[in-house]
This record gives sequence, C-alpha cells and structure tokens, in this order.
Amino acid sequence: MDESRRDRDAEGRARNARPRDGLGRPLPYGAPGVERQPEGVVRSPDETVREAQRLLDAGMPFHAHEVFEDAWKSGPEAERELWRGLAQMAVGLTHSARGNTAGGARLLRRGAGAVAGFRDAEPYGIGVNRLVDWAQELAGRVDPPGPESGAADTGAGDAGTGGARVVDAAAEAPLLRSGGRAGG
Repeated sequence: MDESRRDRDAEGRARNARPRDGLGRPLPYGAPGVERQPEGVVRSPDETVREAQRLLDAGMPFHAHEVFEDAWKSGPEAERELWRGLAQMAVGLTHSARGNTAGGARLLRRGAGAVAGFRDAEPYGIGVNRLVDWAQELAGRVDPPGPESGAADTGAGDAGTGGARVVDAAAEAPLLRSGGRAGG
C-alpha cells in the first residue's frame, strides 16, 4: 500500500483500513485481524447491551466501545451520558488490557462518573451501581492512586509492558445487566 495516501471508505471519508487485533490495536497491512464493528448502526437499547456484553465476554472491549458509541450518537439526549460513560469504561478496560494502566484507570473513573447519575434508574436492566463499583475497583487495581500512580510496577501482571499491570480483558469483563450475561 502507498503509505503517502490515506485509506478512504466508499464515500471518500478517511478510514484506516489496517486490520486490528481483538483490543483494537492496528496490525500490519495484510495481517489477519478481527473484523471491525460497523459504524453508525442504530440498535435498540436492548440490542446494544446484548451486543456489547457479547464483545466484552469475548475479550474485545474496544469493539464493545464502538457499539456503545453508536448508541451514544444515535440515542436520545437524556441517555447520552449513560452510553458515553459505558463507552469510556470499555475503552478503559481496553487500555488496561494493553498495558496503559494510567490511561485505563483515568477512563474507567471518568466512565464511572458519567454513568453514576443513572444509579437509581438502572436503565434497560443495566446494573449501574455494580458497574461503577467494578470500574473504580479495576482502576484502583491497575493504577492505584498515590505517588507511584502511573509508574511501572515490577510485581505480578508484568507481560512485557515495562511492568504495567496488564489485565485479561475477557476475565475482567463486567456484567452489564443484573440478570446475567445472556441478554439479561
């Protein structure tokens, strides 16, 4: 591929056509990758939660973030903070699994703050209280607050990322609904 030209989609918009791995990291052109989520899909809230849970359970939080982003962009104004916060938590898990612990923790905390306003409503069966607790606990585990925050750790979890506390995205996937993973 000519590196001086930008990849474009059928409508001429700039789109990176490089394949990506399960955590959304770009791979070399021609390498096998994980199929991307289509952009701009309008789903019902229940379909959004089911598809995002499937992707989270498969260890693909970057792709779940794209599903939440579609809901955030297409849903009613009153729900935008919910979907945006869920997208931020998914990206926080993505960064934590990639070894960017400080960035992951920051996004997990930001997402928890965004969805906290929905604690009493539990919209679409989403266990908001449990998700806020999950995000804050994971953020504290991958990048504990304090003077060493964001610093390399030489303890367990070193996966060749300079000692960062890398997590397994599938093992850490949150349960979105109180009723279970199979659609709630």
